[in-house]
Amino acid sequence: MEVPVSGMNVLPESCVAVILSLTSPSDACKSSSVSTVFGSAADSDLVWDKFLPSDYHEIVSKACNTTFLFASKKQLYHLLCNPVLIADGKMSFKLDRPSGRKSYILSARQLSISSSNDPMFWTWKSIPESRFSEVAELISSSRLEINGNIGSKKLSPNTKYGAYLLLKITERAYGLDLIPSETSIEIGNQSFKNTAYLRCQDDKKQRLENLFYSNRKQMMKSRVVKGDDRVMSRREDGWMEMELGEFFNGESDEEVKMSLMEIKGHQLKGGVIVEGIEIRPKA
Repeated sequence: MEVPVSGMNVLPESCVAVILSLTSPSDACKSSSVSTVFGSAADSDLVWDKFLPSDYHEIVSKACNTTFLFASKKQLYHLLCNPVLIADGKMSFKLDRPSGRKSYILSARQLSISSSNDPMFWTWKSIPESRFSEVAELISSSRLEINGNIGSKKLSPNTKYGAYLLLKITERAYGLDLIPSETSIEIGNQSFKNTAYLRCQDDKKQRLENLFYSNRKQMMKSRVVKGDDRVMSRREDGWMEMELGEFFNGESDEEVKMSLMEIKGHQLKGGVIVEGIEIRPKA
C-alpha cells in the first residue's frame, strides 16, 4: 500500500532518511522540496552514505593533487561526480550524478599497447587537451594492438557498461581505415567481438569507396570477423571515441578485458593518438 506524502510528513526524520536511502540520488534531491522534514532527511549523511560507493575511502585516499573539503556525505558525493585522478594520475574516476554508478578512464599508460616503448613506432608526449600527463601517438607500424583490463569489483554491480577507446586522428594520419579493426570485450567466460573503422561517419566518402574500391574492400574485410563496422563519434571534451563493446557487470569478481586490434591488413599506418579507455554505465 502506497503511503501518501502527507502521511509521510508525520514520520520521524530518521525514518524518512531510511526510505530515501532506498531510492536514487536523483530521487533524493527531488524529494528535498516536498517539505522541511524531507529536505532535512534528504541532506543527511545516512542517505548519502548509501549512495557513495563502498570503496570511497580508498578512492579519496588515492586522489592525486586533490584536497577534498566537505562538510557532509552529500557534498562528497557531488565532488566525486567530477573527474578525479587516481592511481598516480594514470586513471580517472567519477560517479554518474543521477545514479551514483561508477565510471573509470584508464590512461594510455595503464593499457598494453604493442611496441609502445619503441620510439620507432610510438611516441609518448604531453598535450594540453588530455586529462592525463601523457598520451601515446602511433608514428608508423603495420600492427595496432591496444588492450586494457579492469577488475569487475571496481565497477558498480548489476550494471550495464560500455567500453570506449578515446583517441584523436592527426592531420597526417594514414592507413587507419583500409581494413576494419577488430574489437572485443571479455568478462568471465563471455566474449563479445565486433569490427570498427578508425574514422568518422562520412557517407560521401563511403559511396566513393564502394564505387571504386568495392572488390578490394570486400577482400580486406574477409580477413576479419564479421561485425557492425562501427565508426568513431565526437565527444563533448573534444576527443573522439570508439565503442569497443558492452557488458553486464553482475556481482562476481572477474577480470574485464577490452581490446582493439588491426593486425591483418599488413599495411603501414600512423597518426592516431590514444588517450585511454573509458568504462562507463550505459542507459
